[in-house]
Amino acid sequence: MAERTAAGLLAVMLEPPAAGALSLPAEVREKLAELELELSEGDITQKGYEKKRSKLLAPYIPQIQGVDPSLQIDNRIQASSQAVLPGSKHNKSRATNARDERFRSDLHTEAVQAALAKYKERKMPMPSKRRSVLVQSSVEACTPPDTSSASEDEGSLRRQGRLATSTPYQGHGHPAVEHWFNRVIQGSSTSSSASSTSSHTGGRSITNTTAHAALNANAAATALADLMAHTQLDTPLITDNHSAPPDVTGLSERSSLHAERPQVASVRGVSRSYNHHTSVMETADGVPVNSRVSNKIQQLLNTLKRPKRPPLREFFVDDFEELLDVQQPDPNQPRPEGQQMSPLEGEPLGVVTNWPPSLPAALQRWGTTHPKSPCLTALDNAGKPVYTLTYGKLWTRSQKLAYTLLNKLSTRNEPLLMPGDRVALVFPNNDPVMFMVAFYGCLLAELVPVPIEVPLTKKDAGSQQIGFLLGSCGVTLALTTDACQKGLPKAQTGEVATFKGWPRLLWFVTDGKHVVKPPKDWHPPIREANNDIAYVEYKTSKEGSTMGITVSHSAMLAHCHALTQACGYTEAETITNVLDFKREAGLWHGVLTSVMNRMHVISIPYSLMKVNPLSWIQKVHVYKARVAVVKSRDMHWSLLAQRDQRDISLSSLRMLIVADGANPWSISSCDAFLNVFQARGLRPEVICPCASSSEAMTVAIRRPPETGVPPPGKAVLSMGGLSHSVIRVDTEEKLSVLTVQDVGQVMPGAVVCVVRVEGTPYLCQTDEVGEICVSSASTGLAYYGLPGMTKNIFETIPVTLSGVPISDRPFTRTSLLGFVGPDSLVFIVGKMDGLMVVSGRRHNADDVVATALAVEPMKFVYRGRIAVFSVSVLHDERIVVVAEQRPDASEEDSFQWMSRVLQAIDSIHQVGVYCLALVPANTLPKAPLGGIHISETKQRFLEGALHPCNVLMCPHTCVTNLPKPRQKQPEVGPASMIVGNLVAGKRIAQACGRDLGQLEDNDQFLYIQDVLQWRAQATPDHPLFLVLNAKGTVASTASCLQLHKRAERVAAALMGRLNTGDHVALVYPPGIDLIATFYGCLYAGCVPVTVRPPHPQNLTTTLPTVKMIVEVSKSVCILTTQAIMKLLKSKEAAAAVDIKSWPTVLDTDDLPRKKNPQMYKPPTPEMLAYLDFSVSTTGILAGVKMSHAATSALCRSIKLQCELYPSRQIAICLDPYCGLGFALWCLCSVYSGHQSILVPPLELESNASLWLTAVSQYKVRVTFCSYSVMEMCTKGLGLQTEALRLRNVNLSCVRTCMVVAEERPRISLTQSFSKIFKDLGLSPRAVSTTFGCRVNVAICLQGTAGPDPTTVYVDMRALRHDRVRLVERGSPHSLPLMESGKILPGVKVIIANTETKGPLGDSHLGEIWVSSPHNATGYYTVYGEEALHADHFNTKLSFGDTQTVWARTGYLGFLRRTELTDACGERHDALYVVGSVDETLELRGMRYHPIDIETSVIRSHKSIAECAVFTWTNLLVVVVELEGSEQEALDLVALVTNVVLEEHYLIVGVVVVVDPGVIPINSRGEKQRMHLRDGFLADQLDPIYVAYNM
Repeated sequence: MAERTAAGLLAVMLEPPAAGALSLPAEVREKLAELELELSEGDITQKGYEKKRSKLLAPYIPQIQGVDPSLQIDNRIQASSQAVLPGSKHNKSRATNARDERFRSDLHTEAVQAALAKYKERKMPMPSKRRSVLVQSSVEACTPPDTSSASEDEGSLRRQGRLATSTPYQGHGHPAVEHWFNRVIQGSSTSSSASSTSSHTGGRSITNTTAHAALNANAAATALADLMAHTQLDTPLITDNHSAPPDVTGLSERSSLHAERPQVASVRGVSRSYNHHTSVMETADGVPVNSRVSNKIQQLLNTLKRPKRPPLREFFVDDFEELLDVQQPDPNQPRPEGQQMSPLEGEPLGVVTNWPPSLPAALQRWGTTHPKSPCLTALDNAGKPVYTLTYGKLWTRSQKLAYTLLNKLSTRNEPLLMPGDRVALVFPNNDPVMFMVAFYGCLLAELVPVPIEVPLTKKDAGSQQIGFLLGSCGVTLALTTDACQKGLPKAQTGEVATFKGWPRLLWFVTDGKHVVKPPKDWHPPIREANNDIAYVEYKTSKEGSTMGITVSHSAMLAHCHALTQACGYTEAETITNVLDFKREAGLWHGVLTSVMNRMHVISIPYSLMKVNPLSWIQKVHVYKARVAVVKSRDMHWSLLAQRDQRDISLSSLRMLIVADGANPWSISSCDAFLNVFQARGLRPEVICPCASSSEAMTVAIRRPPETGVPPPGKAVLSMGGLSHSVIRVDTEEKLSVLTVQDVGQVMPGAVVCVVRVEGTPYLCQTDEVGEICVSSASTGLAYYGLPGMTKNIFETIPVTLSGVPISDRPFTRTSLLGFVGPDSLVFIVGKMDGLMVVSGRRHNADDVVATALAVEPMKFVYRGRIAVFSVSVLHDERIVVVAEQRPDASEEDSFQWMSRVLQAIDSIHQVGVYCLALVPANTLPKAPLGGIHISETKQRFLEGALHPCNVLMCPHTCVTNLPKPRQKQPEVGPASMIVGNLVAGKRIAQACGRDLGQLEDNDQFLYIQDVLQWRAQATPDHPLFLVLNAKGTVASTASCLQLHKRAERVAAALMGRLNTGDHVALVYPPGIDLIATFYGCLYAGCVPVTVRPPHPQNLTTTLPTVKMIVEVSKSVCILTTQAIMKLLKSKEAAAAVDIKSWPTVLDTDDLPRKKNPQMYKPPTPEMLAYLDFSVSTTGILAGVKMSHAATSALCRSIKLQCELYPSRQIAICLDPYCGLGFALWCLCSVYSGHQSILVPPLELESNASLWLTAVSQYKVRVTFCSYSVMEMCTKGLGLQTEALRLRNVNLSCVRTCMVVAEERPRISLTQSFSKIFKDLGLSPRAVSTTFGCRVNVAICLQGTAGPDPTTVYVDMRALRHDRVRLVERGSPHSLPLMESGKILPGVKVIIANTETKGPLGDSHLGEIWVSSPHNATGYYTVYGEEALHADHFNTKLSFGDTQTVWARTGYLGFLRRTELTDACGERHDALYVVGSVDETLELRGMRYHPIDIETSVIRSHKSIAECAVFTWTNLLVVVVELEGSEQEALDLVALVTNVVLEEHYLIVGVVVVVDPGVIPINSRGEKQRMHLRDGFLADQLDPIYVAYNM
C-alpha cells in the first residue's frame, strides 16, 4: 500500500489530477489539517489516520472501478506517494520522542506546521544518486531513485508554445534549410517529456497501476503541451541564417575517440539499470530517449516559475557595465520610533568588611581556618563520588605545585618559568580536582594559567587554532594529569606528539609523585589583587580563530564579588555545576566564586550526563544543593529521561542558573522543565537565566526571589521587525514570532548600554535591537597579543546621536544582541556570532535552527546536530543549513524533510536558504563538550570536505542580486562609421601574412600528384616518411620512388573499376598505406576521403561515424586493409550498422603489379582534389571541398612559414584524417621534400614518452602535436623527467613545437608542458599553437621566423558583452589569451561584426573572416545547397572594402597591433581567437564561452578532473568528472554553484557528477559537449549524482 509520506500536512495540498476535479471545502481542509497534526503529535495511529482521511475525502473523489478507495486516494492525490516496506519505521511507537517538541516552544512548532500548510506542496525534483553513493542503506534500497509519476503539475496545459514538430524551420530565413540538419530540433525534442511534467519524489513507480486510468487523456494533452513548450526553446545549432553543415548528433555520431579516452559513456543503450521502470519515449527522429532526466528538469522549470521576491531597483557598480542589483531598503520596513536609550546602571557593589584582598588570600584563609571544609566533589561515569577535595588539601597541594613549578623545573641551570609566564592547563572534563589544584597552583606561583581542551587526535576541530593561541601567548609548558598524558597521541620517540600548528611544549604531570613539598621557610607570595594578568580564557570567534581573553586579578576578584552579591551566595553553600569548569560560567561559579565563599561544588562531568542525563537532578536531591548551574540542553536531556525517576525533590534549590539563558530557545526548555518538575518541588521563581560573554563575563542575571526583584518578563516579538533590528510586540501575525525571556538585571557595579551593531557605536533607541556593551570593574582586559581587535571590543566609547561620548569610561562589547525592556530587565535576542545579514536584513542562526527542528525533526535528523551559518557568495551572505541525518532515514524521506524545511524557513523568516545539506550521523566536527564546531563545519563546507549524503541548493530563490539581463543595443549605421581605414576612430582590424614570393622549382606544379612524380624521378631514394611504433623502432619508411610505385599500384587497381571523379573512402590506421592510397586515388582521377578506422573494442560508437562519412561523402568504394575489411563485415559490426549497405570494399594489402596506367590529368586546378571530413565540437559532421589549387597553395604557404626543405626533418604526432593534421601528414612532405617522422598518437597510450624521445633522437627542430598528446605527456611524464634525462632525452634542439588546434589556445596546458620539460632543455619560447577551421585548415602557424607569440589579458565580463577590454595581469576577472601563431603567407584576415557584417576596429571582438588561395571551396553536402555555401565561403563586407571575397570561420576573435616587428619590418598584428560562435551559450542576454565556466569549475575543488557545460531549456547544466571517492560527489554541488555565481553571475541549474572519462572528446582533444548533452538527456551517463538546483 502507498503509505503517508513523511511530510506533515500533505492533505491540504490536494490537487486531484482528474480533469475538472472539485476543490475541497474549507472545513474539510481544516479537518485534514487537524488529523495531520494529531498524527504528527502521536495522538492517533497511522491506521486510524488513514481510515479517517479516506472517509473525509471519499465524497470528493470519483471512484475508479474495482479499486480499493483508500489505495486510490493515496495513489492519486498525495503530492508525493511513496512506497514503504511493511513494518517500516513510521509505525514505531513514538514513546521515545513524545516530549521532544517541547524543546522549542509549542508556539513555534505550530507556526511551522501552519506555514507549511499555507504552501501548496511544490514538487521539487529529487536528486538522482547512484546507489553506491548512499551512505546509509535506505529502506527503499531496491527502488530506482526516481521514476516518472502520475501526479500532475497544475498549469502545464495552459502553457503556450507553438507546435513545431512538423515544420521546425519556419522563420529561419531559408526554406531549404531542412536538408541541412538531420534533426535540428534534437535539442528541444529530446526535452519534451512524454510523461507528466512533474516527477515523483520517492518510492516505486506506479506507472502500471490504476493511476494511469486517472491520467488517460490528460497525460496525452500534457505531453503535447510540453512538446509545444519546448520545441522552440533551444535550437543551438541554428545560428542566425548562415550555414551549418549536416548535424548528425542524434544519429549516434560519436566521433571515435580511441586516441584519447575510451569513450565509455557516449551511448550505452537506453539506461541500463532503470529501463524496466522508465517510460521510454521517442524523439523527433525516432531515437528512443529516456524521459527521466527531462522530467526532472521539467519539474525544476515548474519550480522556478514561482514568483521571485519583489524586483529591486538600484545597482552598485561592480567597476563595469554588469551592474549587480543592490538591495534598496524597503520604504515600508519598520523603523525604530522610541527615545534614545539611557545607560542602565546596576546596584552599587556592597562593601563587605572582611572581604579577602585577592583570590589566593581567600584560599589561604579557608585552607588554614577551615581545612576540613569540602571544596569540590568529583564524580565518576557511574555518578559515584570519587574524591572530595577539602580546602586544606587544595591549599597544601596548590602550594606544592607552585613551589615545584618555580624551583624544580630548569633548563641549563636557569629556572624554566618566571612569574608572569603563561602555562597551558590540559585537563579532561572529568577531572575537576586536578584542574583546580593546577589553577590555584599557578595563581600562587604568580604564573598565568591558560586552560585549553585536551587534544584527542592530531586533527581535532580547531586544535590548530588553539596552537596559534599557545604560540602567541609564548606557552612552553603544559600541565596535565598522568592519565591524560598517557592518552595523548605519541610520536615514535614516545613523547607527546606535536600537534599541527602548536609550539614545542614540555609536558609536566601534576600528580602527587611529581611534585615536592616546599621547605618550612617557603611561602607563596600573596598580594592584593592588582591589574596584572591572572588567567587567560580562550574563545573561538565566528570565523574559527581562537583568541585569548586576559583577565586581571582585580577583575577576577570584582567578578566574584559581583556574582556573590547578585546570586546571594553565602558561606558553605552547596552548588552543582554541569558546565565546563575551564571557562565561562563553569569557571566563574564552580572554581572562582565558590572558593571566595568557601562553597562546596559538586562537579558533574559531561561523560556522566551522556550516560545519565538525570544525574545533576539526582545530585541536587542527594546533596540538598542550594544552587545548580546548567545549560538549557541539560534541562532538555533530563526531560527525555525523567519518567524513570519518581522520588527526587528539587525543593532545596534557591537558584537554577541557566548559563545560556541568552539563547532564544532557552525559554522553551525552562518552561517545559518547570511543567514537569514543579510537581517535584521546583519553584518557578528559582529559574534564573543569565547572559554572559567571554569578554565581559557575566552581563546580567535574574536575581533569586528573596532579593525582592520585579517578576520575570516575557516578550513575543515579530521576527520581521527583528530582522530590521526593531522591536515590535507581535499580535496579529502568529506565524513568525520569537518568544524571549528576560535575563534579569544588570550586574552590581556595572553600567550597560545598547549600541548600533555596525559603524560608529551610537546609542540605540529604546525600541531598537543592538549590541549590549558593559562598563565595569569585572570585564576582561584584552585579547592577548591583538591590540587592534582589543581596541575595537574592550575600549568602545558609545556616543549619543549627536556624537557626544556618554561616559569617559570605556565599554566592552559583549557580542550579545538585545534590548532593555520594562522594569530595566535585559532581553537577549541573539549573538553576533550567529548573526547573518542577508540582503540588509538580520537573521539569527539559532532561530533558523529552531525553525528547522520544528519540521518533524526527530524522524530524520539529530536534534542537537544542526549547524546554520552564512557564506558570502556574489556580494551577499547566503544561508547554509547542515544537519546530521539519522541512519534509518530513507533518501526520499530526507528529501521531503529538506524541501519542507526550506518552505518553513522561507515562510517564517522570509529568507531563502541557499544550501541545505545532510551529512551521515556523527560526521560533523564536534565542539569539546558536545555541540557542533560551527566554524570548522563552515570551513569544511567551503573546502568541499563535508561529504554530505544529501544536498539541496536553492540559488534560484536566494540570489536576487544578479545583474539585469543584457538588452542588445542597436548598432550604429554604416555611414557614420568608416573614414579612410578607420572604423569609429580605430584602425580597421585587418592583417595579412607575408607575400608568397618567388616560385621555386616545385612551385610551378599545379597538382600535388605531379610533384610526387617529379620527385620520384629527380630524387628517387630521398626518404620522405618514417613511421614509428610504440617501442620507438621504425615500423615502415618510404622514399619518393617507393611511394610513387605504391600509388601507381593503387591507381591501377582503381582505374578499371571506377570512373574519374568518383569518391573513395580510405579507411586506414595512421601509416604509409594511407599516404600511398591517397596519391593512388589522385593518379586515378578519384577523389579520396580519409576516414578514421573504427575502434575494434568500441564498434558501437565508432563504426556509425565511419558509415556516416562514407554515406555523406557519397563514396562508391572503400579502400582499406584486410584486418579492417574483416572488421567492417564482422558480426559485431552488424550489431552497430547495416553491413549489407557498405559500398564495394577493396583491401590494398597485396595488390598485383600491373602495367602502369596512363595518369589522370585534371582539366583545371579548380577541380576537386580531396574531401576533408571532421566532426565539430557541436557534434556536426562537416566535409569541405579542397581543390587542387587550394591544396598546392596550402602546402606552399606552410613550406614558407616553416622553412621546409628536403634537408629538414620534422616530427608529427597528430591524427592524419582531417584538417592541418592531414595536410602535414600526407601533403607537405611530398610538396617540400622534407622527411616527416610520423608518430601515431594512439601509440602514446602504451608509451607516453614515444614522441619526445623521437624528437630528441632525430634532433628535430620543428614538431607538431595535438592538445591530447600534450596532455598525455604532461600527465603521464610529469614525474618522469629525471628518468628521461638519464635516457639522454634532450629537447634543446626544438625551435618550434606547434599544437594543431581549432580552438582558443589552452594557455595553462602549454605553460605546464613548457615548465615540466624545461628540465629536458625545452626552450620556453618554443611552444606555440596554430589555428585553422573548416573554411581554412591553416590560418595561423608560428613557423620559424618572426616574433614570439604574445599574451594579453582581457576582462572576462567585457567578453560576455562581445567587447574586448585589456587589463593588467592578475586583475580580477582577467582572462589570459595567447596569440594563435603567425598568419600564414598569402592569408588575409579581417574582423567583422557578426550581425551587420561590417568591418571592426583594432582590439574589437568580432567574427574572424579569412581570404586566402588555400581556403576550402565549400561544404560538401549531400544536396549541395548553394545558398548556405555562399554565405560561409563567399561573403563580402557590408561596407568598406566590399569587393574582396571572404570566408567566415565561425570563430570570434580580435586583431591587435603590437609593438613588435615582423620579418619584413612591419609592425606585427597578432590574432587572438576567443572561441567558436556555435559553442557559445547565450544566457541572460550575454555570450558565454563554455571553456571559461569550465575553467572556473575545475579550479573549485581538487577532485574535479574535467568539466563540460551546456545549456538545456535555458538551464545551465554543469557536468564534472570526479577523480576521488564517490563520497566527495555531493561536496562538489555547492562549490560548483558558488564559483559559477561568483565569477560568471550565472545560476547553475543542474550539476551532474560522473566518473572520469565520461565527457566525450574528439581526436583534437576537444570536448564534444553536444554528445554529452544528448547522453545526459537520454540518461546514458550513469552519473554518480545529479543535483537539481532550485
